Amino acid sequence: MARGDQLARQWKIFQTLVSCRYGKSVADLARDLDCHQRTAYRDLHALEDAGFPIYTENLNGQSRWLLMESARNPMPVPFSLPELMALYFGRDALKVLKGTVFYDSLEDLFQKIKSTLPPGSKKYLKDVEFSLKVGSKPYKPYRKYKKIIEQIEKAVINKRVIDIVYYTMSRKKETRRKVEPYKLWFLDGTFYMIGHCKWIKEIRIFAVDRIKMLTLTDEIFEVPDDFDVDDFMGSSFGAFHGIPEKIKVLFSADIAGYIKEKIWHETQKIYDNPDGSILFEADMACTKDIKAWIMRWGSKAIVLEPEGLREEIQAEAIGMMAGYASGMEPMAKTLTA
Repeated sequence: MARGDQLARQWKIFQTLVSCRYGKSVADLARDLDCHQRTAYRDLHALEDAGFPIYTENLNGQSRWLLMESARNPMPVPFSLPELMALYFGRDALKVLKGTVFYDSLEDLFQKIKSTLPPGSKKYLKDVEFSLKVGSKPYKPYRKYKKIIEQIEKAVINKRVIDIVYYTMSRKKETRRKVEPYKLWFLDGTFYMIGHCKWIKEIRIFAVDRIKMLTLTDEIFEVPDDFDVDDFMGSSFGAFHGIPEKIKVLFSADIAGYIKEKIWHETQKIYDNPDGSILFEADMACTKDIKAWIMRWGSKAIVLEPEGLREEIQAEAIGMMAGYASGMEPMAKTLTA
């Protein structure tokens, strides 16, 4: 069982008990969470052991779990207990933004709120902080890009054209660009800037950590009325943008459950096969992101369409086999010995 699934269930249990004054039975919670009653029991006891103010009581002949009344709003600040807990977890999740104005501002807000709490409430929330952990890896150290991020944010808000020196990974070279920055975008641990490049006269996506130099100009621009960032990125699977195509991937039965439990793309459709395998369909651009996602599942994922993507992944698989069969494998063993 994934640790994230367990935390999500426990958080949902706590939220349910906060909103339900007369508590819930284990059977009710198991039905709400779509899990076995033994799983709900384990989650309740885990929350109890972690110091959450929940208890069990017999009401009308039925055992029910409740939240202690004193814990519904135990502190003299305009935040409820769930809101403060959400702030704790949000702060933990946003550690990937350390070194940026976004994380620093959240940390300042957190410390201001914490300073208003009585000692008992501080201890309770400290116990809560240690009861759940939000993981966030991999991520980039953005402290050294703090100034550039702040400049981009200022340019986006004030609609100022920027001059940048940008390193293009595919061509391994730096180029000077004039860009109208439309949006600062954060995806999978990386900051991107979406904007109109006046050099190539197209809307492009720039990785912030590849901007080597940035200067704000006095030139003002206007974002086109018909530009919508969600529409622009609609066909994308990740940060790479392209023309959408119909993609069909066959996933084997032993990983079908992992694919079905998430929404990978807003256009996706999943069809069950008699042998337990599934057919995944979506309309999206065949970029490096989608290729990397399919390859992460190894031999458990087979591309059916489009033919171009199928051939690319076949070539990658052949290249991997050749690499293992060549002198690279002995070299790798020497390096790891």
